Amino acid sequence: MSTPVLDRAANTTVPVLDILAERWSPRAFDSTTPIDEAKLAAALEAARWAPSANNTQPWRFIVARRGSDLHARILDGLLGFNQAWAGNAAVLIVALAEETTADGAPLSHAQYDLGQAVAHLSVQAHADGLVVHQMSGFERATLEQLPGVEPRFAPTTVIALGQFGDVDSLPEVLQEREVAPRVRRNLDDTVLASA
Repeated sequence: MSTPVLDRAANTTVPVLDILAERWSPRAFDSTTPIDEAKLAAALEAARWAPSANNTQPWRFIVARRGSDLHARILDGLLGFNQAWAGNAAVLIVALAEETTADGAPLSHAQYDLGQAVAHLSVQAHADGLVVHQMSGFERATLEQLPGVEPRFAPTTVIALGQFGDVDSLPEVLQEREVAPRVRRNLDDTVLASA
């Protein structure tokens, strides 16, 4: 049985859906429990149904389960301290933006739409009791060598997915970050203009 997730609900200035307030990005992953395939499928299905400009769906995913060669290859492409914890995740997912169509037409909205798909994936996973942590620290050239990656697909983030683990298993500096207070810029500083 996995360690219960810490109570890390955001202290929002106005009420939001519980699922959004409770979602956070831990680094402590259970290193032994395999992924629940039904929950993984639900997260990917949620991403599939994200909105996109002209229904182009400019996102692709490479899904690698812990213990597979593919998981090891993705882990090898991570930078810095991401390698110290991400290998414990039951699944590593490379999220790619389809920057041009197969016939070469640019898809200027690809990064935005991929972000929406990953947000849907994250919320569904959290609703199903999984935890998600997205990473930008990776070697793009390494991930471009993974199976199925065409030149028009841009690796954009790597997602660690699985059950929450033991905070004490993290390096000390990451243990502190795992339990530090959650902070965000004030809403008034985020909205540049409102009429």
